[in-house]
Amino acid sequence: MLNYIWLGLVLLAVVIGGLNDRLKEVSDGAFEAAKTAVMSIALPLIGLTALWLGVMRLAEKSGMIQSLARWLLPALRRLFPDVPENHPAMGSMLMNIAANMIGLTNAATPLGLRAMTDLERLNARPGTATNAMCTFLAINTSSVQLLPTTAISIMAAAGSANPTAIVATTLLATCCAVTTAIVSVKILERLPVFRLPPATAGPSPAQEPGARPPEAAPPQAAPAKASAWLAPALVLLAGLFIYLFVRALGQPTGTPAGSGPFLRIMGAISLLAIPFFLVFFPLYAALRGVRVYEEFVEGAKEGFQVAVRIIPFLVAMLVAVGMFRGAGGVDLAAKALKPVLEWVQFPPELLPMAFTRPLSGSATIGLFADLVKTYGPDSLVARMGGTLLGSTETTLYVVAVYFGAVAVKRARHAVAAGLLADLAGIIASVIICRLVFG
Repeated sequence: MLNYIWLGLVLLAVVIGGLNDRLKEVSDGAFEAAKTAVMSIALPLIGLTALWLGVMRLAEKSGMIQSLARWLLPALRRLFPDVPENHPAMGSMLMNIAANMIGLTNAATPLGLRAMTDLERLNARPGTATNAMCTFLAINTSSVQLLPTTAISIMAAAGSANPTAIVATTLLATCCAVTTAIVSVKILERLPVFRLPPATAGPSPAQEPGARPPEAAPPQAAPAKASAWLAPALVLLAGLFIYLFVRALGQPTGTPAGSGPFLRIMGAISLLAIPFFLVFFPLYAALRGVRVYEEFVEGAKEGFQVAVRIIPFLVAMLVAVGMFRGAGGVDLAAKALKPVLEWVQFPPELLPMAFTRPLSGSATIGLFADLVKTYGPDSLVARMGGTLLGSTETTLYVVAVYFGAVAVKRARHAVAAGLLADLAGIIASVIICRLVFG
């Protein structure tokens, strides 16, 4: 499917650009997207990935990831039946989903890359996405958003009387998207067109030298006996962060003035989550006898390699998207569908956002800001746009980054499931906002 999407975007960009006398914009879009893919996304991601994969290695070596996965084993076993119960991928996926839910995007992407790398170690068909990979990507592109901070910030900056009104609508819409993603990915994987090909011999490209065959999990060294200081140290750390949490509730934490208790709590959690993770995992590992500095560096090395591998895939996808946008393809599609969508009471003003969202996050944010400026931050259309922004994802970007990290070229049904989840989020945003805001 990625082959057809990529080729279709490139061909349509040239045809539409030629007919609209926008070939210069098509060329500029391609060059700018290639530059953005490397300079603005891949290079900064190297540092972030190295940091979080270093922390993840400490969590693994200390036994924390395995313990975390065991707590949620019943749900994980149903979602990922092909992944062994004790495999590190279980913990990596949980960490990624949790980071997405509380809005820690800087941590979520590196953790997702690690999860995809762990899943690739189980892949007996290099270059082809497994069922577990497709399920994880579908959940990732539709993950429940507890706090749509970007949309709230834009509405608050525009003078909204109640910028947090979209919190409940976003939560409901993103739940619809997640449900659609899980149901569709499980149905699509059974269709003959998406059936897995015969397994190929040889290790996967993402496997490290000396790794076990795909059927087995990477060997995990048992952590040393816990220090006698483990429990007291964790109690003291918990006490410190409870104190900081209470303090943060009474101080500005990036949420708009006058926010309710839920938003203030989520703001405090977002403020303290990363410092907590950065100190908790090293401390816990050290008290379990892990050489924290040495293991962190080993994990960071893997992060550098993963981030570099995604560059060709990222450039390919973003160039096609940049060409299509430069040619005016999004605006043309919106105009063509406007009469039909007006008939089903879908606001035409949301069409550019709906078409752009799977392609580009920054462009969608720009369109939403313009929507708020044009119609007002408390208008029904603006609230629909904010809910849409918080309940959908840049599916094609996520596919390029996550599958590029493990050299997967055949995405199978992952793209279809992700786009169906986006469609469900868009439709749910309009319906729920009409019901709630009239």
